[in-house]
Order: sequence, then C-alpha cells, then structure tokens
Amino acid sequence: MHLLSSSAALAIFFVAGDVMAVDPFEIQIYDGTANAPGAPGLELHVNRVWNGVRTANPPELPLHHRTHMTLEPSIGVTRFLELGGYFQTALRADGTFDYAGTKVRAKLVTPEGWRKNLRLGVNFELSLLPERYERSRWGSEFRPIVGWENERWLFAANPIVGIPLGPPGARGGPTFEPAAMAKIKIKDAVGIGFEYYSSFGRIAGPDKLDGQLQYLYEVVDVLAIPHFELNIGVGEGLTSASNALVAKVIVGYSWESDAPHDRAPLGRSAPRPGAVRPL
Repeated sequence: MHLLSSSAALAIFFVAGDVMAVDPFEIQIYDGTANAPGAPGLELHVNRVWNGVRTANPPELPLHHRTHMTLEPSIGVTRFLELGGYFQTALRADGTFDYAGTKVRAKLVTPEGWRKNLRLGVNFELSLLPERYERSRWGSEFRPIVGWENERWLFAANPIVGIPLGPPGARGGPTFEPAAMAKIKIKDAVGIGFEYYSSFGRIAGPDKLDGQLQYLYEVVDVLAIPHFELNIGVGEGLTSASNALVAKVIVGYSWESDAPHDRAPLGRSAPRPGAVRPL
C-alpha cells in the first residue's frame, strides 16, 4: 500500500511538472503598447536564479543558480501589429553556456487614440526549445493584454494561457499563468512598483496552492531617456514550488521618431505634447 501511494504521488508530480511553468527567459508584463509602423526594436533580457529549485524532471535541468539571456528583436508592421522573436541562451550552474531555444510572436494592440487611458491587445507565440529546458519542446502562448495608464499610474494584466504542443505536456492540456503589474511614475524620471507572475497549473485541474508558482517582483523602470528601456527587478517566490530569489534586468531600444503617428513602446520614447507618456 505504501509503495502504491508513493508511485501515485510520483506520477502526479511528473504530470504536474510537465505542464506547470512560468517562462524563465522572459519575465515581462505586456502593457498594450507596440512599435510604430516600420520601427525596429531590440531588447536584452537577463535574469539570474540566485536561490532556486534544485530538482527537475529529466531531461530538464534545475533552475538553481542558472542565468538566462534572451535577445528579442521586434518590428512594427502596422498601427496595431508588431512582430517579434526570441533567441534564448542559458548559463548553467556548472558554467556550461547553452543554446536554449527560439520563439516567434505576433502582437495585436488597439491603435493609439482608441481610448484615452485604456489599451487592449493579444499576443500569440510559438516556441521550440531543447528538451533540457522544456520537455514538451513545442509550445504556444495566448496572452490577452489589458493596460490602463495616466500621467501618474500604470496598471496592466496578462491572463496567459500556455498551450503545450508536444508530448508529454500536451496530454495535460492548457495551463493558466496570470501576470499583472502596478507602477507609479515619478516626475517622468522613474517608475516604481510591483510585478506578479504565476502558474496555477492545468486549466482542467489546477494545482493546490503550495504546488503553484507564485512570484512578486519589486521593480524600477527608467523613463528619462528617449527610446530607451531599462527595467530592473528582484523577485521572491511565494510558494515552496517557486524559486526563492530571482533578479532580472531588461535593456531595450527602439529606433522610432517622435512624429505624431508613432506609438511609443514601454519606456522608450519622449512624450509628445499633450500625450500620456508610457512607462
């Protein structure tokens, strides 16, 4: 009976582990902004798991003491469409530098001026990762975007649905991975606030609270440099299944003009007269 119970618990652990995830390569909230038509952008995402989970389901590697580095080029296609991609690398705890997969995405947003303070959008993503970073290898993401901003505050929510496309994760079905942020802007110089990331597990069978992934990041954004983005944060895991401490940095630049028809991405563009400056 004890052996049967242990086997059942192990099976549940493996099934849950195949489908539960918070993307360790892109720790970012989308706020409904996009590059202006024809304007390219480039971001570098770097994060370090200083104190993390020390076990993983083989052939995946543990997150403890791992550093993730991701290049994200993007380009605005129309006033409501931006295309982008990710080239992911990782520095393992043993010092090995690794290729960690690629992703492509398409982001649709409401055009500038649709509403004074409200922005809506959706991001579609397709990924192919090595098994050591994602057992299912193929995956996709459906990320609704809601953003609200005025001269003082920025709020955004991303109720993400992750969709494993390969075995074994595909057998578990889609996962629910909500994320949100709240920030205050200070004299058009910096924004400070919180970002929240989580994974509740499979939509068809959510994990118990202690088995979910929950993170709260304290973050600072630099606003004072036109077209430039700098986001710095430190995150703490709120459950035993989460990494205890993660530090992250996002550095970005967009090659945009300040013409009235342009749409300013997160933290990169000087404000136009009478316009609300994005974080």
